[in-house]
Amino acid sequence: MAIKPSGVIFDLDGTLVDSARDLSAALNHVLKCASRPEIALSEVRHMVGDGARALIIKGFSETGHLPGAKEIDAIQDEFLSYYSDHITDQTIIFPGARHVIETLADMKIPLGLCTNKAIKLTEKIIAEFDLTDYFSAIVGGDSFDYRKPDPRHLISTLEIMKADPQRAVMVGDSRNDIRAAQRAGIPVIGVSFGYSKTPIAELTPDMVIDHYDDFLSALGRLSESF
Repeated sequence: MAIKPSGVIFDLDGTLVDSARDLSAALNHVLKCASRPEIALSEVRHMVGDGARALIIKGFSETGHLPGAKEIDAIQDEFLSYYSDHITDQTIIFPGARHVIETLADMKIPLGLCTNKAIKLTEKIIAEFDLTDYFSAIVGGDSFDYRKPDPRHLISTLEIMKADPQRAVMVGDSRNDIRAAQRAGIPVIGVSFGYSKTPIAELTPDMVIDHYDDFLSALGRLSESF
């Protein structure tokens, strides 16, 4: 590519890894403990993206009355304990994603990870897939007092990466990812295979890819605008 980006930031769930089955199992575990009906995986996929507590609230709202804040706290503790113990039982890296990460690293392009998932869980997933050393910044939803779609989440990640926001690129699958990037003035590549209930193209990212095999060419076209 003519001009290399100063950095590339990836979202995690629904973008780099397909974690929906393990998140669904954890949600249905706490629902079962509360004598609630389970929620189908196809529905849970569209609930992911705002962190564990939001997922729990969505799940309990779908299956009956919403418990009070203290009860949600206890449910969240049980959810996180179960999920942490089973965090990569069924989670996989999306096809082609590891090759893209390795290629960008070989090109000396700094890589960042910016997710609304709690940092402890994020770091555990990345470590279990042996990806930690590829990222110069790993930022979770509790790393700051703001998170996506707040653009500061991306800007702060880029600051850790020492990357110029005017030549950076975001990669994500959700409205939160697209809006954060747009508000930060950062070009964004949307992946069509993630968890967004709204078709990704309707969220107006700069480019859409259907597979990571298409990523490098899309990044090259975006870099022409730098």
